[in-house]
Amino acid sequence: MGLLTNHRILITGVLTDDSLAFGIAKRCLEEGATVAISGAGRGVSLTRRVAKKLGDVGEIIELDVTSPEQIAAAVTEVETRFGRLDGLVHAIGYAPQSCLGGGMFVAPYEDVSTAMQISTYSLAALVGAFRPLLQKSEALGGASVIALDFDGSRAYPMYDWMGVMKAGLESLGRYLAREVGPDKIRVNMLAAGPIRTMAAKSIPGFQAFEDTWGERAPLGWDVNDSSAVADTGVALLSPLMRGTTASVIHVDGGAHAMG
Repeated sequence: MGLLTNHRILITGVLTDDSLAFGIAKRCLEEGATVAISGAGRGVSLTRRVAKKLGDVGEIIELDVTSPEQIAAAVTEVETRFGRLDGLVHAIGYAPQSCLGGGMFVAPYEDVSTAMQISTYSLAALVGAFRPLLQKSEALGGASVIALDFDGSRAYPMYDWMGVMKAGLESLGRYLAREVGPDKIRVNMLAAGPIRTMAAKSIPGFQAFEDTWGERAPLGWDVNDSSAVADTGVALLSPLMRGTTASVIHVDGGAHAMG
C-alpha cells in the first residue's frame, strides 16, 4: 500500500515532463493516488501529450484560472470523476516579459496585474472553488493543498515582479491556511531551488541561479534533478504531514538560509 492509496488529487500546471508538477504527478501515481491533471489555453495540447507518459490520468481538465466559468466547470468535472478531493497542487505561474529582468520600473500596471492574477490570486480562486470537495476528503488528517513556490523572503537578481508574486503567494498561503484549517484543509508552500524547466527558461539570467545555487547550498544542488521536490510533494499530500499547515517548506539544499 502506497502513501497516497485512496487519495484523489488534482495537479495543475503539468505542461512538460521536466516540470515540477509532472514529477509530483508521477510520484503520486506511484504511491497509489488517483490523479487528474489540468492545462490551460494553448498549453492544453502539450498537457495531453505529456499525460501519455503518466498513464491513467483520464481526460485533461481545461482550467484557465482567469476564467471563472472554466474554474466552475473544472469543479463540476472533478466532482463527477472523484466525488471528493484529497489533494490539490497549484503549479501555476506566469508574468509578462516586462515583469522579468528589467528592474522594477519597466512593467506597466496591466502586466503586473496579469502576473498577480495568474501567479498569486489564482491560489485563492482555486481553493475557494474546490473547498466543498476538499471538505469531503476521507484522508487521515484531511485534505492538503500545495502551492509551488520560489523563496519569497529575498530579492533575487532578474526575478523582479515574479519575486513579488511569490512573496504574495507565501502570505496568501498563510491566510488561506487560517481560513480553511477548521475544515481540515491544510495549505503549504513548497519552495524549490532552481530546476531546469521550461518555466525557468523564461527567466532572464536563470543561468546565474544555476551557477551559484549549488555553491551556496550546504547540501549542494543539482538543477537537473527534481526528485527531492517530488518526494516532498508526496509527503505534504500524505497524512505523514497532517499537522503541518501555513508553512513554507524549502527543498533547495539549504541555500535559502545561507548568508
